[in-house]
Amino acid sequence: MNNYTNDNTARRYKAHVSFLGTSQIHLRNPYIIAWWSAAFPGFGHMLLSKYIRGYVLFVWEVIVNIKANVNLSMVYSFQGNIDLAKEVLDTRWLLMYIPVYLFSIWDSYRTTVDMNKIYYLADHENHRFNTFSIGAVEINYLDIRNPVIALIWSLFVPGLGQLYIQRIMTSFFVIFWVVIFLYFSHAQEAVSLLFLGKVEQATSVLNPEWLLFIPSHYGFATYDAYMSAVENNKLYKDVQKDHLKKNYQASTFRILKGNKVK
Repeated sequence: MNNYTNDNTARRYKAHVSFLGTSQIHLRNPYIIAWWSAAFPGFGHMLLSKYIRGYVLFVWEVIVNIKANVNLSMVYSFQGNIDLAKEVLDTRWLLMYIPVYLFSIWDSYRTTVDMNKIYYLADHENHRFNTFSIGAVEINYLDIRNPVIALIWSLFVPGLGQLYIQRIMTSFFVIFWVVIFLYFSHAQEAVSLLFLGKVEQATSVLNPEWLLFIPSHYGFATYDAYMSAVENNKLYKDVQKDHLKKNYQASTFRILKGNKVK
């Protein structure tokens, strides 16, 4: 049960709290969102809580990237094998990959600009929204969470930081895909061999095509967990401030501007 529900009595709401997580509109840098979309299509949209669009672009990136051998080509280019990098590229898939990749960057930038405008309007309207959700499977509520703790858990396993701050949908999605990437890249197997001192064997067992997905995945998980915790804390403080003003501040209270009268 919610103490307030977003029942469309207002034109815009700043946030919504449900058992799946807290979605909110706040100011974001369009260039940072676009950069995350360039790092991995879908990440920029997930930062904006555009989950369906983000998930579709993410899955598209994984499938088409593997089919077009984009990551494998990048590995060869890093090694200086330019001719081999060109040879492994599958142009049938590559020509589908490029337009969607560019769309992901452009659309995330455009959406961020629009949502920043909406934030100013929603903030001015300042309509009440639900801050507490309880159901048969989960409870969620606004409170203070430590952003550093969220970041640290994300460094251990991507997705745990999101679980700590109740971003359930993002958490499950990130955890599921990090398992896929670790399994097919043989990263954990390589780490085990490295601890045993078998450096050459650890290197040979790695699948670089899948390994290149992991740095972006870790980076996104830590950034999203940290920034979401920071913004949720700001939202909690704003809600508390409005509550205290409405229920405990005298109606005659005024803050005088300018010089004080002696």
